[in-house]
Amino acid sequence: MAADRAIGIGGSSGAIEALKTILAALPSTLEAPVLITAHVGAIGLNRLADIFDAVTPLEVVSAEDGALARGGRAYVAPADHHLLVLDGVIRLGRGPRENLSRPAIDPLFRSLGLSYGSGAVGVLLSGYLNDGAAGLADLKRCGGLTVVQNPADAEVEDMPIAALRASDVDYRASAGEIAALLQRLVAAEPPAPPAHPPAHPPDDIAVEVDIALGRPVDSRVIEIIADPVALSCPACGGVLSQMRRSSPVRYRCQVGHGYTGEILATQKEAATDEAVRVALRIIEERATLMQRMADDARRQGRIRAAEMFQARLVDCRAYADTLRRAVTGV
Repeated sequence: MAADRAIGIGGSSGAIEALKTILAALPSTLEAPVLITAHVGAIGLNRLADIFDAVTPLEVVSAEDGALARGGRAYVAPADHHLLVLDGVIRLGRGPRENLSRPAIDPLFRSLGLSYGSGAVGVLLSGYLNDGAAGLADLKRCGGLTVVQNPADAEVEDMPIAALRASDVDYRASAGEIAALLQRLVAAEPPAPPAHPPAHPPDDIAVEVDIALGRPVDSRVIEIIADPVALSCPACGGVLSQMRRSSPVRYRCQVGHGYTGEILATQKEAATDEAVRVALRIIEERATLMQRMADDARRQGRIRAAEMFQARLVDCRAYADTLRRAVTGV
């Protein structure tokens, strides 16, 4: 019963306070392990476990590769590693970033679904954009239960709303209600498996767990789960492929970098903005050069050359004004 349960909690901006509220209300006798992924970035000390350990009866530790996932403990993803659990064993993956993050939330939820099936419980908290939405939907495809922080209660509503749009979420609750809900779910008998279960877990979920672990990826692996499209990866410049079965829309490159459509759009917008700024700098430098060449031609009495350089200067300034409006919106 409870021994077959595991809880995964993911969040980003605004999630730390929600996590502290949830963990403070969970008892040390909770029989299911709690696995936590929060966006902490690749640099810095792994202090989240200490922060959480100070507020909860659970024993909270930074996750270590190869440790058994035990009840009464919470395991926090360390910086720059995806946190996964496979057959009850903690695994730390150095696979490519997903949604610009490592650790990312989606790999945790997928691994829980594969390992615990109907005993998996995924909880998605506050955060920007939509990391976690696809992974929560994958956990549900494996038979697990899904919980989303009520958007009205979240400091940042983006991730909870994205999850609600991506799949039929089982529960939504405030941070103050989630701990009691989790205790009820852990104590309950997991749903019976279907009469004719699939012979193996969904191929696409298993492949993406392998990617997060850092196992070799190439175009043949990506072809199993996605189709090439005319887009390039912002991280490596490789060809992106669109996942065949995913909500929200997602992409993977041949190296394995993963993006939702929304996050990819923000990266493309940033790349476009940077390209426009570079072009503006080049045009302004050209305008400066044309001004100096026109002035020099006038000093030498080369009137026609001065007029030609002056005309080019006018064109450059017009181009620069157009680019400047594109950059500033003014």
